[in-house]
Amino acid sequence: MDGQRETLERIVSTLANKNDEIHNFIDMLNHTIKNIQINSTNAISELDEEFDGLYSILDEMKGSMANTIQQEEARKIQALQDQLSQCSSALESSEELLELAAESLDIKDPVEFLKTIRYFSEPSLGSACHSLAAARQIKDRVTMASAFRISLKPKVSDSMTHLMVDFTLERHMLQAVKFLPVPKAPEIDLAACLVADNCITVSWRMPEEDSRIDHFILEYRKTNFDGLPRVKDEQRWDLIDYIKATEYTLSGLKFDTKYMNIRVQACNKAVAGEYSDPVTLETKAFVFSLDSTSSHLNLKVEDNYVEWDPTGGKGQEKIKGKENKSRSGAPSPKRTSISPRSSARSSRDHFTGESYTVLGDTAFESGQHYWEVRAEKDCKSYSVGVTYKNLGKFDQLGKTNSSWCIHITNWLQTTLSAKHNNRTKTLDLPVPDRIGVYCDFDGGLLSFYNANSKELLHTFRTKFTQPLLPGFMIWCGGLTVSTGLQVPSAVKTLQKSENGLNTSTSSLNNIA
Repeated sequence: MDGQRETLERIVSTLANKNDEIHNFIDMLNHTIKNIQINSTNAISELDEEFDGLYSILDEMKGSMANTIQQEEARKIQALQDQLSQCSSALESSEELLELAAESLDIKDPVEFLKTIRYFSEPSLGSACHSLAAARQIKDRVTMASAFRISLKPKVSDSMTHLMVDFTLERHMLQAVKFLPVPKAPEIDLAACLVADNCITVSWRMPEEDSRIDHFILEYRKTNFDGLPRVKDEQRWDLIDYIKATEYTLSGLKFDTKYMNIRVQACNKAVAGEYSDPVTLETKAFVFSLDSTSSHLNLKVEDNYVEWDPTGGKGQEKIKGKENKSRSGAPSPKRTSISPRSSARSSRDHFTGESYTVLGDTAFESGQHYWEVRAEKDCKSYSVGVTYKNLGKFDQLGKTNSSWCIHITNWLQTTLSAKHNNRTKTLDLPVPDRIGVYCDFDGGLLSFYNANSKELLHTFRTKFTQPLLPGFMIWCGGLTVSTGLQVPSAVKTLQKSENGLNTSTSSLNNIA
């Protein structure tokens, strides 16, 4: 009976889930129909805008061309009117000469004829003795008349065919106007993609040449899952738009997940194509935060920042030295009833006394890891290194055989030293603004670098036998820790080029 009930309950539960899926699918279909209607209206609106713009351009071109024809018409008419005015003036002068000449030829009296000739030619001649000269001047006046000098050919033609327009080619082009094709999905060249120095270079190509491609869109998101992106992946896609080339470098990333999903789509003027098949690139790096629950009470810890706070331990109960000694290696006893303030205090009693220490919250026992530390300018004393988990509550980094560090002191003068097993080696090097920590657990290497120049500060060589935790000591001031960093290429190169021990650190390297 119980088995049948359970079976029925499973069937009912499955059916209910299926009903929910159908309801969700119906909602999705209705939403899709609504989107189709909206997008169709938007497409028609954009089409109207394009054609209105085309009409506007054609109308503007028509007005400009018509204005050119009208200017050519006015120029030709003006030229012909000037020529017509010249002809009219010449004709009037010629007719006047003809009329006077005809009147002179009709005179029969020689004396009167000579008088007429003198008047006809020039009044200043005045006497009969000059009749021969007058006759010559009459000839000259007639032959030099404007009627003989004027051109009887029009200066311009009446043809306007040079201002005709052939729209055959444009008509064919307009008839060839079609909807923009949807670009095909790009293909990411996985072999050409590069992940290094917290940067990702992505390279892709189009499956075929497409001159209409205007730009590309690249999307990426972090994930802890290998393979294709998951529908329920909690990470959202970040977008880089208007990429003109077929390669792009994402820089300054924090690799706080193991992988990165990448996809690309091509866009022309109006439409974006399908996304490329997504690729998954491995981007894992060492990520940790500072463990505030085990830090010294005088330390104020927030995620990856620690600050020395001299007022933090004022409420701490005084513990006798003998009691301290007996409890130094034992965990604090559990308490059944404590106030919130005493609860916070009891959860932070891992380090006490002058061990102003805080550890990372993530240990590692294999692989190569890298992180960086930046100290505030007012820091008086701080240490950066690694330790096994058994570091005692009164122990300080570098003073035990299970911790390694470099120590910086900023008192009367700034000093840099390497510490391990209560041994100290002064390093004659300037203290950098940021310190890079590189640890090759399997290779037994712990190196410290100038994070800016990648100059090697010190290297410990040993055999690590237990999981390691990042460790930090701070007195006066604050430290900022940067995690999620890959081992820099420059550090890898320096590590490969090292042949043997650094002579300045050999005395400490032998103490493991």
